[in-house]
Amino acid sequence: MRTTVGIIGGGPAGLLLARLLHRTGVDCVVLESRTREYAEQRQRAGMLEQGTVDALRECDAADRLDAEGLIHHGIELRFDRERHHIDFPALTGGRTVTIYAQTEIVKDLIAFQLADGPPLLFEAEAIAIEKPDSDAPVVRFVHEGREQTLSCDYVVGCDGSHGIARDAFPDGASHTYAHEYPYSWLGILADVPPSCEELIYARGDRGFALHSMRSPSVSRLYLQVPNGTAAADWPDERIWDELAARFAIDGDWRLERGPVTSKSVTSMRSYVHEPMRYGRLFLAGDAAHIVPPTGAKGLNLAVSDVRVLARGFAALHRTGSAQLLDRYSELCLDRVWQATRFSYDMTRMLHAQPDGDVFDHRVQLARLRRITASRHAAAELAANYTGLPLSL
Repeated sequence: MRTTVGIIGGGPAGLLLARLLHRTGVDCVVLESRTREYAEQRQRAGMLEQGTVDALRECDAADRLDAEGLIHHGIELRFDRERHHIDFPALTGGRTVTIYAQTEIVKDLIAFQLADGPPLLFEAEAIAIEKPDSDAPVVRFVHEGREQTLSCDYVVGCDGSHGIARDAFPDGASHTYAHEYPYSWLGILADVPPSCEELIYARGDRGFALHSMRSPSVSRLYLQVPNGTAAADWPDERIWDELAARFAIDGDWRLERGPVTSKSVTSMRSYVHEPMRYGRLFLAGDAAHIVPPTGAKGLNLAVSDVRVLARGFAALHRTGSAQLLDRYSELCLDRVWQATRFSYDMTRMLHAQPDGDVFDHRVQLARLRRITASRHAAAELAANYTGLPLSL
């Protein structure tokens, strides 16, 4: 097989990049190691920055998003049994966020790709990237029981933190920066309407809790738990009791309970791979960076990566200039580190620290008080949460 851009990974990053390239006349092939059914059922985050929504609209892939997505105009911070609303549009000049599950984005993009887009091969496992520093890199992959090759002008690794793309960087060509957090999230999906209109971030002595949603009838909730926690050790009733305790306020509010349909434990870590390019090989999304979910940046960073890449490939196709592609890593890493910093700050501010003391507790409260009392501090949070501008 031969193409201009070989894309490894059929998640939202790879699929969106393929859609954007297709609309600008750049041919590509997407290799996805899993089945279509698996790809369409992977549960991931669902909070979309304004720029992510704009990107999906730009490639005419937002009809269902616009019809079913839940627009949120802010978040609620809870601490000391008080509730505080952060008004995004008032603080950012009108920017909002949208709740629309990543699972649904993948379904939408797969449908478009199979209907009129470039080739998308499921159960096509990439096993090697050869000659990434040449002008003719090759991806070796296994599909339908036999090994095949995909010859490309460029390769984009959208294959996540356990994929092969970043391992194709030779020794000494990159650096990695990582931080492990001393706690995890126990997350549940429940068939119950959300008990809130907007996301609730709760900080308390018992630990952090987050109330989110997937739809008007499905709630998504999280609890801070120690690393090594097994989801099976938390019966449903215990989860609901702990959530109610952490969300409790002095006022008229009640957490609605319902059937728990799934539960899982997610570790918390930050990871950045520099640079995000080697020769003709580019990294995008989780292949290059991971952030804790507190700031809701993972999916949105992946989208901003592929927006930069798509514009770079479009410029090369249209004018022959590789100037934007040559700046890809520089442009993306500036945004990545800002999102990493924001996610770290949010995580440290809202989570009970296992080795913390009264001093740490008071500093966390002081930071929360500053945000809820100062328009300037609240605007800084709102600007980062809704998404910093894409600078090209």
